[in-house]
Amino acid sequence: MADIIQLLPESVANQIAAGEVIQRPASVVKELMENAIDAKSSFIQLIIKDAGKSLIQLIDDGIGMSDIDARMSFERHATSKIKEAAELFAIKTMGFRGEALASIASIAQVEMTTRQEESELATHIVMQGSEIKKQEYTQANKGTSIAVKQLFYNVPARRKFLKTDSVEYKHILEEFKRVALANPGVRFTLIHNDNEVYHLPAGNLRKRIVGIFGKNQNEKLVPVHEETDILTIDGFIGKPEAAKRQRGDQYFFVNSRFIKSNYLNHAIKTAFGELISKEHYAFYVINLQIDPSKIDINIHPTKTEIKFEEERLIYQYLKVTTQHALGKYSVVPTLDFQQQNGFINPTPQKEGSRFSMPNAGGNFSRPSRKDIDDWSHFYENISTDAEQSEEQQVIRLSSRMGSETDNHSHQIPDEEQREAYQIHGSYIITPIQSGYLVIHQQFAHERILFERYIKQIAANEKSTQQQLFPIQISFEPDQANTLLEMLPIVQSLGLDIHHFGDQTFVIQGVPAIMTNVNIEEILIQAVHQYESNLELKVGLEENVARSIAKSASIRKGKLLNQEEMLTLISELFACEVPFISPSGRKCFIEVELNQLEKQF
Repeated sequence: MADIIQLLPESVANQIAAGEVIQRPASVVKELMENAIDAKSSFIQLIIKDAGKSLIQLIDDGIGMSDIDARMSFERHATSKIKEAAELFAIKTMGFRGEALASIASIAQVEMTTRQEESELATHIVMQGSEIKKQEYTQANKGTSIAVKQLFYNVPARRKFLKTDSVEYKHILEEFKRVALANPGVRFTLIHNDNEVYHLPAGNLRKRIVGIFGKNQNEKLVPVHEETDILTIDGFIGKPEAAKRQRGDQYFFVNSRFIKSNYLNHAIKTAFGELISKEHYAFYVINLQIDPSKIDINIHPTKTEIKFEEERLIYQYLKVTTQHALGKYSVVPTLDFQQQNGFINPTPQKEGSRFSMPNAGGNFSRPSRKDIDDWSHFYENISTDAEQSEEQQVIRLSSRMGSETDNHSHQIPDEEQREAYQIHGSYIITPIQSGYLVIHQQFAHERILFERYIKQIAANEKSTQQQLFPIQISFEPDQANTLLEMLPIVQSLGLDIHHFGDQTFVIQGVPAIMTNVNIEEILIQAVHQYESNLELKVGLEENVARSIAKSASIRKGKLLNQEEMLTLISELFACEVPFISPSGRKCFIEVELNQLEKQF
């Protein structure tokens, strides 16, 4: 039998390695920026076009390379960072594997120009598909410029699986933030499609955080510092009011290297305790300085995972240091004496009073539907069995709504059936003939708002109430870019908002369905929600409607009176799909009487 084992061609081996190291444009950004940091750069400029698909160029003023080193840098496992295996356990540089440039060159067109300070001429190299196409001397400033063009041009299957420009650009921004936060003493700029997104002068960490996250963040920062025998903890945590419902603004660095650690995240979460709810996530940028020999970063090619020699002790130090910082700066919880955890069954308003329905942000206005005065017969005998499909439930519900005259007793439920009860400020319990329903008030309201927004967008029916005084709102650069993408759809909802230059927007009018709410807060939350939904394959209109519905819905803890609860139920069961929220959560569950009886 013939021999079948053979060595892979170098180009194929490089492409396989690239699959581990280079997963998307952001991976290239990470590797190039870390190389620039290792080159002792004081200025780093990142230039992006088409979310990195067309061009990723990084320019630094670092130490540069000789002509021989420049050529060697594109070879696999060629590195200046380590020389022997023992050094793997005392890594002090960002890179050390010697795979990045070789991997990039195998799947893109790469041009490098580099010059050392003592050299009169720079070296210019052109690579394509792991092959050197040109090497020559030229004139250039000290440092290195690397341009990566047409990423995955020779691996169409990989290029096909890249996400939209918005998604890829978001990942690039995240990698840029991580390196910029870890190195506040380095000057950074980021240019995307000829627009300067970030201009970050060298300074301290506080200035760097403000430069990235905006001036409003400054007053919300609490410094954290502790020196122990095994580590030094430095950085900032956000006050409880800076906590958000979305993950993302949590940054851990070990020896200035960004890492991911659920274990350390839990230490911070525990330190905050009851200061923030379980649904919120604190802001923090924290760097741990540890003896490199006490950690192992040689776990994964992305170098974001790490092992600690004394993990439990580090956890305790981090937790206690955070608690100490919160206490030192008098960050204490605000007690809400209005919160009620028991059953709520408010006395109905007097006849002739304003009949309310839940609106955006927990406010209420008169319902416009005439066919929802009586809602209980809409969901008589509804089953939420997991085996029943959403389509079958809609058909059943539609059938009942269309045959409401078949059984007169279903049209006029008695007064007991018309009552609703609220528990823990979050759930509404209401009787039906077969038992009772437990309605999640937030998810139900999300469904109501979502369907309303979708219809309004489709009909392009704007209903705007002008503000007496315009509202000016500023975003982080990446969030401003997201809002610009959302703007046409947001405006179709009746929000009179315009770009005012840079990262600033002006709101001159709000939708009639969003009056008496904090529109600034809702808009900020909607941008976060929209960014978190970018990975989903849904249309722009649906994504915006879903984001704003989630941001504007009534929250847990919002106390509703009897009429507000009844109207929310009516509006829910007038929806086309009342069973699930836009994010796929159940709006209600049914408990049948025979199930209840079995509990006794």
